[in-house]
Amino acid sequence: MSQQFRGTGIALVTPFNEDGSIDFEGLRKVIEHDIKGGVEYLVSLGTTGETATLNKDEKLQVLRFTAEVVNKRVPLVAGFGGNDTRELVEAIKGFDFVGYDALLSASPYYNKPTQEGIYQHYKAVAEASPVPVILYNVPGRTSSNVTAETTLRLARDFKNIIAVKEASGNFDQVMQIIKNKPDGFLVISGDDLITLPLIACGADGVISVVGNAMPAYFSEMVRLALQGDFIAARKLHYKLTDLTNLLFVEGNPGGVKTVLQLQGICTNQVRLPLWRISNELAKKLEAELHIINQAQ
Repeated sequence: MSQQFRGTGIALVTPFNEDGSIDFEGLRKVIEHDIKGGVEYLVSLGTTGETATLNKDEKLQVLRFTAEVVNKRVPLVAGFGGNDTRELVEAIKGFDFVGYDALLSASPYYNKPTQEGIYQHYKAVAEASPVPVILYNVPGRTSSNVTAETTLRLARDFKNIIAVKEASGNFDQVMQIIKNKPDGFLVISGDDLITLPLIACGADGVISVVGNAMPAYFSEMVRLALQGDFIAARKLHYKLTDLTNLLFVEGNPGGVKTVLQLQGICTNQVRLPLWRISNELAKKLEAELHIINQAQ
């Protein structure tokens, strides 16, 4: 079951129209672009999807629309997170997971729970979820790290916790998880730029931002790395390094949405408190995209 999430997953953006409403046609184009690009699976309503600024009805609309468009062509993951465990459990129990193969849940933000609190939170999620659970450790956003010990404890205690998306940037922590994890438990990079070295250490792939716009190059890089062809993978890694760095200069997902706009896929609209990237950065992204396309 977990092996379908080995490779490249895409943390899908949520496109918006100029008036701020959800651009479902733009979302359709992003999904088709990524599937055509050869990615292994898609993730709806992660951080890159600006989930924090979607209301409950909008979240359900996006989840249902995404499942309808994907139509089981690739595995699909639903993002369900929150800092109120009871409310999150109710949301999971109330959702029809038809069309979805797993659930991605970020560690609680703002509360800054202890490791025991994090464990008990994920215990409740695992017991409520009818589909496999992927943990998501992103301390840069949550202000609390899920330690290797807690991740491994959860992996051992709950058979339906099948993977962790690790975005701590802490190589020692990630290697401790890889070294001591149960068989079949996946370790997934949450950072595009360090995906290649993490795979070299034994990681199983990535849930990517840059892959929204550059699915073919990025997913091929990951496949080559997983096959052990690091020379070929390194060429693609460095082909995208400058673009990937630029994507995050003024925050995510403003950068990748601008590249998608340059490709004619969707607008670069974001919702407040996020704001569109500067014209200066947009020009740099356009120039880098031109370099990549010229080198094809």
